[in-house]
Amino acid sequence: MKKTFSILSLITLLIFSNLAIKSCGSTEDTVSCFPNNPINVTLNLNLPAYYPLNQVGGWVYINEQQSGTRGLIVVRSSDTTFKVYDRNAPHICPDSNTTLEVQDNIRIVCPKDNAQWILLTGQPTAVANVQPKTYLYNYDPSGKILNVTY
Repeated sequence: MKKTFSILSLITLLIFSNLAIKSCGSTEDTVSCFPNNPINVTLNLNLPAYYPLNQVGGWVYINEQQSGTRGLIVVRSSDTTFKVYDRNAPHICPDSNTTLEVQDNIRIVCPKDNAQWILLTGQPTAVANVQPKTYLYNYDPSGKILNVTY
């Protein structure tokens, strides 16, 4: 009886610990209505359309097939790294006025509520408390090929 009680107590403790840990959200969360579309984009940075991505701070909009529902913002954040943001606002459900835009080459803005993020880092600076959704990428510096998939 005592052993059964100990096992039940341990199981209960583990369940509540797991629930407590899972209830804490990360800063990369988005609203539940955020579109979940496949991303499969290959960029050749040798092409003129992508020349801005050869310099730190350079950015481009990507609106080609398989770049999500509203496209992507790709930013060169350092000599060796990029940021790839979804253009859907992460903090409100999509509508006709929630496509993220780059302003003054330093910030990302949501036209609907003027939420703002730092372009190079994605850090929120106004209204929203979550970063834009980002995607993983692979970069081949020898061929200057950037692959983004999700």
